[in-house]
Amino acid sequence: MEIQKLYDLDDIEFEDIAIGLVRLAKNVFDHEFFFKINQINDLKFSRIDDLIFHGSYYDYYFSRFEAYHKFTKTYFTFISNKSCESKQKKIQTELFSEEENIKFLLNNQVDVEYILHSSEQFPDFSVILLPENLVFPIQDYTLSSEEELYQIIQYYE
Repeated sequence: MEIQKLYDLDDIEFEDIAIGLVRLAKNVFDHEFFFKINQINDLKFSRIDDLIFHGSYYDYYFSRFEAYHKFTKTYFTFISNKSCESKQKKIQTELFSEEENIKFLLNNQVDVEYILHSSEQFPDFSVILLPENLVFPIQDYTLSSEEELYQIIQYYE
């Protein structure tokens, strides 16, 4: 008897994820930035478990801050674009290794400090008030299912 496939993984279309890119106008520590955001919002961002990316030579840790917006019933998560810590797993023996001790989740956006993600499919980031003179406007960005960060966000969701 022949086993029938219920679905083919190649035929499944994955939805793109809408995220926000947050650039700071000046360098501040994470705790200062979220203290200021918490002061001017009903949201209370707090640090949650780090996002961990396992490389060949290093494990990279990216800080995450999350809050729940009661009115829209939405979770908002800020993920640091730049690793806050890395732990070396093994010594690099290759001369031209692509892996360094610092990693960016968005390699083509190294000027972005935070990636803002929402539990909604079509997020409204305007409910988060940002401190004046500290943050540039949030830039909307769409992640396709082929991008590495897409898979990471899906795993941590």
